[in-house]
Amino acid sequence: MRVLVCDDEQLARDRLKRLVEKADGVEVVAEAANGREAIEQAQATRPDVILMDIRMPEMDGMEAAEHLSKMDNPPALIFCTAYDEHALQAFKVHAVDYLLKPVSADDLATALGKARTLNRVQLAEIGKEVSEEKPRRRGHISARTHRGLELVPVDEVRYFLADQKYVTVCSGEGEVLIDETLKELETEFGDQFVRIHRNALVALKFIEGMEMATAGHHQVRLRGIDERLTVSRRHVAGLRRVLQNL
Repeated sequence: MRVLVCDDEQLARDRLKRLVEKADGVEVVAEAANGREAIEQAQATRPDVILMDIRMPEMDGMEAAEHLSKMDNPPALIFCTAYDEHALQAFKVHAVDYLLKPVSADDLATALGKARTLNRVQLAEIGKEVSEEKPRRRGHISARTHRGLELVPVDEVRYFLADQKYVTVCSGEGEVLIDETLKELETEFGDQFVRIHRNALVALKFIEGMEMATAGHHQVRLRGIDERLTVSRRHVAGLRRVLQNL
C-alpha cells in the first residue's frame, strides 16, 4: 500500500511516517505541507491512501478532498485531526476513517486496514459525496485536462464563460474547462464576481470599466486580457451600479 502523508507541521509528518513504516506492506511514497501540495504529489506518485490533516495554510484538507475526488482513481482519505469526536461527525462522508491526534500506532493500523479493503466503486462513492457536499467556499477551481488535475486560484480568475455544457475559466495563466454551472459558481463566489450576461461572470477586482460598442451594445474591459466581454442590456444598469461602488 502506497501512502502520502500531508500535514503542515514537519514534526507531525515525521511521526506519521515512522508509524506508517512500521506497518507491514505499507510505504510512504510522498509528503506534503498543505492541500495543494497533496494534490500535486498525488498526481505524481499515485498513492493508495492519503493521511490528511484538516487545518492547513493555502488549502485545507476539506477542499483538497473535493479536488482529489475528481482524479480518475482517487486515493482513499484518512483525516488526522485534533477535532473532538462530536465535531468529527460533520466530516463523516469525506473519508475512510478519522484519526485523532496524537495518532496511535494501533488506530493507524486499523484505519489502513479499512482502506485496504475498499474497492474502486466504494472509492468513487466517497469522491461523489465529497464533491456534492461542498462544505465551504473553495480557494481554487479544479479542472481535469490532458496534464492531469489543474488548480486555478479563484483570486486569479478573470471570468467564467458558459458554453453549452461546459464553463471556460479564464485566468492569467490561460483557460481551462470545468463541468460546473454558472449558477453554482455565482452562488459560491457571488461577492467576488458579477453577472454581465446570462453566460458570463466577471471578477470585480479585474474590471477596468464598461464602454459602448457598436450598435448600442456595451462591453466590459478586464485588466490583464485584451478580450472585451459583451454586457447584455438587462445587466447594463446593474453593472453600472456595481462600478459606481467599486
